[in-house]
Amino acid sequence: MSDTTVKSNLKSPWRIGIDVGGTFTDFVLIDANDKVVPYKSPSEPSNPAVGVIRAVEGAAAFLDLSVFDLLSGCSHFIHGTTVATNILLERKGANVGLLTTLGFRDTLEIRRGYREMMWDHRTPWGDVLVRRKLRQPVIERVSATGEIVTKLDEQSVRTAAARFKAEAVEAVAICLLHSYANPAHEQRCAAILAEELPGVYVTSSSELAPIIGEYERVSTTVANAYVGPRVLPYLNELRGELLKKGLARELLLIQSNGGAISLDQIGDRPAALALSGPAAGLASLRLYGKALGVSHLISIEIGGTSCDVTVVSNDEVAETDSIKVGDTLISLPSVEIHTIATGGGTICGVDAGGLLYAGPEGAGARPGPACYGLGGTRATTTDSQLALGRLRAGSYANGKLSLDRDLANAAIDRDVASPLGVSTTDGANAIIRLVEQKIRHSVEKVSLERGLDPAKFVLVGAGGAGALHVAEVARRLGMREAFVPRLAGVFCALGMCNADVRHDLLRSVGNVLRPATAAALEAGFVELERDGIAKLEADGFRRDEMRFDNKIDLRYAGQQWPITLKVDSLDPSKLRQRFDEEHEKLYGSSQPGANIEIVNIRLSAIGRLPSLSVDAEAAGQKCPAPVADRRPAVVGDGSGRLINMPILQGNDLKPGHYFHGPAIVEEITTTILIGPGDEIQVDVHGNYRIFIGKAPAGADNV
Repeated sequence: MSDTTVKSNLKSPWRIGIDVGGTFTDFVLIDANDKVVPYKSPSEPSNPAVGVIRAVEGAAAFLDLSVFDLLSGCSHFIHGTTVATNILLERKGANVGLLTTLGFRDTLEIRRGYREMMWDHRTPWGDVLVRRKLRQPVIERVSATGEIVTKLDEQSVRTAAARFKAEAVEAVAICLLHSYANPAHEQRCAAILAEELPGVYVTSSSELAPIIGEYERVSTTVANAYVGPRVLPYLNELRGELLKKGLARELLLIQSNGGAISLDQIGDRPAALALSGPAAGLASLRLYGKALGVSHLISIEIGGTSCDVTVVSNDEVAETDSIKVGDTLISLPSVEIHTIATGGGTICGVDAGGLLYAGPEGAGARPGPACYGLGGTRATTTDSQLALGRLRAGSYANGKLSLDRDLANAAIDRDVASPLGVSTTDGANAIIRLVEQKIRHSVEKVSLERGLDPAKFVLVGAGGAGALHVAEVARRLGMREAFVPRLAGVFCALGMCNADVRHDLLRSVGNVLRPATAAALEAGFVELERDGIAKLEADGFRRDEMRFDNKIDLRYAGQQWPITLKVDSLDPSKLRQRFDEEHEKLYGSSQPGANIEIVNIRLSAIGRLPSLSVDAEAAGQKCPAPVADRRPAVVGDGSGRLINMPILQGNDLKPGHYFHGPAIVEEITTTILIGPGDEIQVDVHGNYRIFIGKAPAGADNV
């Protein structure tokens, strides 16, 4: 695996990954010889497509290529976008109508009565995505087993369509009772709406999320209708612009499940893009785990606006069957990512009670942190790192950005140090300690709260800012090793270049697990696999490039939430044993004699795309790393101690080099802070392994 930046001698075809973040748009190119080229460009929040094209144009100039040559030599162009997420968070989606069974128009608003804080009965819910007058009932009824109880009254559908037309509805969500068992009424409703409302985006729950659970289905379908008319035009416009500039291949997009999918395939399920950017880090995490030979990893991917925490345990990535974006529930398979509003642009200050705070408000790409000199004046995490000497003042991102230490000091002094009555350095140090406490808690949430001991994991510092915090957070969690990829600053964009195409398929079952159910389960998985093969063949994959992962959702009779198990055997007795064991592990109890219900069967159809090689030559002899410079900086142990810090340049470091902290390593896309008593080693792939507390006594580089 070669993380070497090259500007010439690229061999086509190459793969391109572009991740649009809140502050930077990250570009990664991997050529046919596994040469990797990173490039960063400022994002354009008002129009992400402009940021993507700007990154392509900037990368082409950096590589001494024309834009046409860059795009025409590309075999796979993979894009991660936050557009769907932002639409849901900012409530800037389409005017949506909902078609539902008579008597169930308020399911969306009732929400099962569930609250995350069960004792909080006073905080009001946010507004739902569909106004009540646009939640229109139709006369029909299907039983839980799929029998038609009341035939569909087509006139009631046409009456609802007339209301939608009068209210200028842009999209319609169809969610009828028990349509997962029999989709016939939903299919007919969609056909009628196509006649009555040509050009209006229509999405059906039986196609998008055929799951048991009325609220989960309706919320997911409404979210899909809400983002579709906004996301799809943006993506089609971007594809058209890329095609005009030379791209000859289909645009691929990263889904919330971490897999890629073509734009044509995502057209009926744009809600699957809700975690598009962060989910791409999954492929990078797996890649580096394979290179390290480690099966337990936790990543903290810290960019300009947020910190995303992901876990790999026993080579398995934590996944979930639903996510929440703001107040909106989306029940589609997703990588389980815990996100907190802690990034380089997190705004910090002192509240009316005299307490220090960090976030959740962020400075964004523009105006950004005060040190950017783009009009921002409020203190941020980046300003604090610059004031502490850990970040170098001057030019970044290929000259697109310059950090001014005087502006950072002024913001921290005004917003934090003066109100607290401390020095600027102490104020900046307090900010970082608070931020790292938040990051530590987020790691504990995905590990300790799930019965996992973080001390048994390697902590991966990714994103532009992750490497500044990873060693200290690992130390406070009792972890023995941290890891920083040389391309940490483009972690998700690199993951996009290594992601496989993935289609998630599901069938609701609703039967009790018995010895006689094995044959029915096998037939169900065969049917799902047939559908998966058809989708992958449409994407151009051969059978030898396909892989299928089977899962099953089980619960004790009477329970509401199932547990998802990977299917290694369809033997009901083995499934029962594994379910009892997993229930015991998660909840501390099991019911060995109770009935177990099969809620859903799931299949992930995966088409394998090229991945970066992890082969490498043996490292050279271990030797001390050269020190390029020194500058005054505060060490990373929270003590506030100012030293003349050794500065190591990433371009000078080769496999076999090591150094004892405290020290700073300046890389192309990130800056690494090594704490006192830690040893950093450059591995055979050119990445950085930090062994916490391993440096010999007295090896402090003060």
